[in-house]
Amino acid sequence: MGAVLEGFATIGTVIALGVLLAHLRVLDLSSQVLLSRLAFFVASPALMVTVLEDTDVSEVFSPNLAATAVGVVVAGTAYVVVARLLFARDLGGTVIGTLCATYVNAGNLGLPIAAYVLGDVALVAPTLLLQMLVMQPIALAVLDHATTPGRVSMRRVLSQPFRTPLTVASLIGLALAITGTQLPRVVEDPLALVGAMAVPAMLLAYGVSLRLGPKPGADASAGELGWIVTVKLLLQPVAAYLAGRFALGLEGEALLAVAVLSALPTAQNIFVHATRYDRSVVLARDAIFLTTMLAVPVILVITALLA
Repeated sequence: MGAVLEGFATIGTVIALGVLLAHLRVLDLSSQVLLSRLAFFVASPALMVTVLEDTDVSEVFSPNLAATAVGVVVAGTAYVVVARLLFARDLGGTVIGTLCATYVNAGNLGLPIAAYVLGDVALVAPTLLLQMLVMQPIALAVLDHATTPGRVSMRRVLSQPFRTPLTVASLIGLALAITGTQLPRVVEDPLALVGAMAVPAMLLAYGVSLRLGPKPGADASAGELGWIVTVKLLLQPVAAYLAGRFALGLEGEALLAVAVLSALPTAQNIFVHATRYDRSVVLARDAIFLTTMLAVPVILVITALLA
């Protein structure tokens, strides 16, 4: 339990630092955009190469992956249906909202929780790869289409994932893992150094937005935020658990891992994507804040019930 609380405390501390720096005028809103762009185009791609190159690829085809995917599909469908009917989001805003409701913080929260709560870092691999190689490329391709003026050709749509730094980096990391290739130190070390900026840059940019951006709720109704939180922290882990338990026969540690990792809060890089494409930025910020605060008791309850 302590590792879960420590993971959330670490995130909160860096976000608070961003708030403080913004309050002291060391950083401003232009700094937030700069940090977000740095994370999106440079640091996060470097991080993906170094994380995925050491991943056990056999974990991709495990029942854990199937159960996790069911949770994502159920949660995403639930959000999209309600968002299109009640919240009048455009295509770009719907994509960001769907990511808020389904895309979990598998990196800087999932990895330590897998290591110290679940006892095996490899258990987070299916979630990481599903998000990096399937969910993110599709979402970014749709966002690119939604925010590009004029008619977009099919060639541009199909090639978009290969023009997105995060997706290209993920494919490179996966290729290294499949072939067992080890990057030379002269390449590996700079990548690791630059990649280490990704999470702090995201969290600092998020903290600046909390202090200087619009007040919480300015871009989303309480109903929409409440629906995202419900879908993310309740519907997604329940759907993943039911699929794992009754359809795939998972039990013990594997079933616990599926439920806990599906209940992780919305990832901070959704805020980076929202900023990059200028769609539902405040909605993403508020959803990250609320799910991060409320995920602590949810994960503690799941662990107590299933451990």
